[in-house]
Order: sequence, then structure tokens, then C-alpha cells
Amino acid sequence: MTEIKIGRLLRSSTPKFVVGCQVKQLDAPGFGALVRVPVDETTQVYGLIYDIRIEDDGLVRQLVSTDIIDEAIIADNRINRSVPVEMGVLVVGYSLHGEVRHLLPPRPALSLDMIYLCDDAELVAFTSAGRFGYFRHILRSDDAPIGELLAAHITQVYAAGQDPDWMRRASRELISLLRDDHDTLMQVLGALSDAVPGLA
Repeated sequence: MTEIKIGRLLRSSTPKFVVGCQVKQLDAPGFGALVRVPVDETTQVYGLIYDIRIEDDGLVRQLVSTDIIDEAIIADNRINRSVPVEMGVLVVGYSLHGEVRHLLPPRPALSLDMIYLCDDAELVAFTSAGRFGYFRHILRSDDAPIGELLAAHITQVYAAGQDPDWMRRASRELISLLRDDHDTLMQVLGALSDAVPGLA
């Protein structure tokens, strides 16, 4: 298991949490990435990054109104200063004693817990467990771009080496779950067909 630390937990609830990090830590995680946070010795909470925000501060507000900004100032602002970056994470499951469950965890993680980016093996293991139960957590989100999030996630699962049959079954499951929501289904299938041609 590769240990890639991407930040620390700022605030959390059972279905979502927010991770804080510095700009220089943003080279590892991306939109749709699967991350995990150890809650204790036996439990890990898993989530998908659905939002990345680069917050401003007083200096940035002053700099954006300047006609010419020296590259050294930009580099200093990004590397040396603590530019606030927040990542919204949608909880999609947890593991207990190594067994993955696509359910909400018994309790949320705590502030300042370390967040790790899941490697390819963890991504395949998480998505292979159960029968796509974590899709329901994504589909009921009221503030995530569902189609784009699913497309980004499935693209990453595909790149991680997941069984191609898993991709077809995932598409069929999404069609079944969204059969009564035509608009969302079209958004999801459109995003999936853009991300992985021939899949949806």
C-alpha cells in the first residue's frame, strides 16, 4: 500500500468531510480520486473528492488587481505561504478489519486526521467489494456534479486495471438506479461516454 498523504481533515459529518492542504500538495489528488482516512486501528473511511477550492486571502486579493505580477511573487505565494486549499470529499464507504463495506461509517473521522490518496490496488479492491452499493451515496448528493464525478471516478477505475466486465456492470447498474430520473441518467451517460468511449 502506497502512503501518499494529501492533507488533514478540517471538518466532517457522516456523509461528507473537508480536507485542508497546501497548494504544493495538490499534485497527487484530483477530482474523482478515492481517498481514505484511518479513524482508528480497525476502521478506514473512504471517499471521493468532488470539489477542490483554492481560497483567497488578503494578499491574493491585492495581487489580482495588479497589472503585472512578478513570477517570483507568484511562486512565493504558492510555495512559501499557506495558501488555503480545501477539498470536499463525499463518503462512499468504510472498511472494518480490512473488510470493505459500501455503507456510511459508524462515526465520522476527527479534525486533523491525516488523509491518504488510495493507490490503484486499493481502488480496485474498494470497487470490487459488494455490488456497487456506493453508487447510491454519489447519486443522492445534492451539491456534487454527479455525472462528471462518476465519469472521473470510473475513468480512474479503468486506468487502475479493473476488470473490463466491471465497467459494463457499472454502466448497467447506473442505468437501473436512474431509470426514473431521465435527466440525471442522460447527464451520467453523456459524461461516461465522453470519459470512456464505448462504455456507456
